[in-house]
Amino acid sequence: MSLDSLKSSIPDFAKDLKLNLGSVIGNSDLPQQQLWGTVLSCAIAARSPRVLRELEPEAKANLSPEAYTAAKSAAAVMAMNNVFYRTRHLLSDPEYNNLRAGLRMNVIGNPGVEKVDFELWSLAVSAINGCGQCLDSHEQVLRKAGVERETIQEAFKIASVIQAVAVTLDAEAALDVEAALATP
Repeated sequence: MSLDSLKSSIPDFAKDLKLNLGSVIGNSDLPQQQLWGTVLSCAIAARSPRVLRELEPEAKANLSPEAYTAAKSAAAVMAMNNVFYRTRHLLSDPEYNNLRAGLRMNVIGNPGVEKVDFELWSLAVSAINGCGQCLDSHEQVLRKAGVERETIQEAFKIASVIQAVAVTLDAEAALDVEAALATP
């Protein structure tokens, strides 16, 4: 299981995704830890068992144990935060912003890796989960830390491609099952 295996399973109608997947991972200017932490956290956030099974072994091989755990932690905590903060933002009653969240998110303060890496992974997961408030928050932290816009964009490019591959492959798998069930 690997990036090449994942690319070969993308149908011809989604050739652009195959090319983009190879490009955003294979030609990334991100340091290995930022790249593979982004890949792993996004593969988790995309919720596709197949995509996660294909990309996780390479991510694990390219990350320290601490970074591997931190990338998984970014996906986990942002799964919660993205729903909470997106909902708060979407509600028309601004008083919800004055209420205490009361949710544990200690890993953000002590992720076990460089803060910039964890913030980048959190931003990429927030892109997949569609939380504008979290995107703005993580982008501001990254920019204050001196991270260039090109680096930040690289993370959400990876997120967009992994999400698109996950949607495409999961749809194809569902159609294959449907076709198999319809066959007498």
